[in-house]
Amino acid sequence: MKILVINGPNINMLGIREPGIYGNGSYKDLLEYIKKEAGSGGDEVECFQSNHEGDIVDKIQSAYGIFDGIVINPAAYTHTSIAIYDALKAVNLPAVEVHLSDITKREEFRQISYAGMACIKTFAGYGFEGYSLAIKSLKSYFENR
Repeated sequence: MKILVINGPNINMLGIREPGIYGNGSYKDLLEYIKKEAGSGGDEVECFQSNHEGDIVDKIQSAYGIFDGIVINPAAYTHTSIAIYDALKAVNLPAVEVHLSDITKREEFRQISYAGMACIKTFAGYGFEGYSLAIKSLKSYFENR
């Protein structure tokens, strides 16, 4: 299976940014974890990170016809971006939303996930493991179709 993993704004600052919420692992650590987890299941993965909404939309659109599924951590765009929601709907690829922290237990403005409305599942609050769970969820989705 070929999976696109998209990370939104400030994910590149992992290990520096609020470690009490997001953990001590760096973005490099996250990428290594994702590649190891995907590789152990025989999956091909491409990782992409941007702090720019339009770049994320472009990357989602470019996935059409190339990737089997998307794992996305839209970060702050989770709560604001109809454009990312629309892009996920447009490409019509199964997508799984991931959040390192449990957004349901955070500030009120974080309670709405527009991107999540276009996803088949969400994993929030599992740290890096959420990405592994998302990849496994995509595999299960295809096995049960």
